[in-house]
Amino acid sequence: MSRNGMTRALARTTLTIGFAASLCASLQGCFLALAGAAGGTALVATDRRTVGSQTEDREIQVKALSNVSSNLPDTAHVNVAVFNQRVLLTGEVPDEASKQKAESVVRGIPNVGSIVNELSVQPASSFSSRANDSYLEGRVKSELVLYKEISANNFKVVAERGNIYLMGLVTQREGNVAANASSTVSGVAQVVKCYQYIAPEQAMASSSGNAPVSNASVQGSAADAPTVGAIPDSGVSSRPIDQQSPAPVMESSPAHSGSTGASM
Repeated sequence: MSRNGMTRALARTTLTIGFAASLCASLQGCFLALAGAAGGTALVATDRRTVGSQTEDREIQVKALSNVSSNLPDTAHVNVAVFNQRVLLTGEVPDEASKQKAESVVRGIPNVGSIVNELSVQPASSFSSRANDSYLEGRVKSELVLYKEISANNFKVVAERGNIYLMGLVTQREGNVAANASSTVSGVAQVVKCYQYIAPEQAMASSSGNAPVSNASVQGSAADAPTVGAIPDSGVSSRPIDQQSPAPVMESSPAHSGSTGASM
């Protein structure tokens, strides 16, 4: 294995241990939830969203979780992630009617720009499955930190039944790098891209400390098309033991319009 490969493998091992310790602590109480909120405040300065957008996202998430919970059967297990007014619904519901009801409830919340409904009609996941998802989220985040081409702070990672959902205001190239990196993390079943794409010049402007990115998107070129099932350049023989052959990478379900009438 090359020197760079050994360094990256050592970094993965160190970060994995750290996230495993965090997971154990999270299963014992709510302390990490509070710590995460404090950490989120610290990342405001490096977030591509405006401060107003970040505040709006938190308010939408709180309202969505409350409203969905009170309008769906107790057998439903619904998670809500929000980034730049795009709402991602993941989890399990007992029937198609419940899936559509959850989306309808979220659409009734003010300032929701768009909704990506990835709810699955099946029995609710087990506690062990959810614990594994928490672990996978940490593993994927640690993997993204290792790539110089992207900033892990620009991505929101959601895990559900081994599936990884990636959100963020990113260029198509950044999105592909993160998706392909996530697909090699051991235990990931598939990677689903829920991005809002921006132009490279917008990404450069936000990185240089200029105004954060507004709700803008660009069309990708053929060169930026996602690579599905590609083998990393390092090859199988030098892949660290905590990685796997790349899992499938796919686009999310179409984003439906929210309460603002847009589907950004």
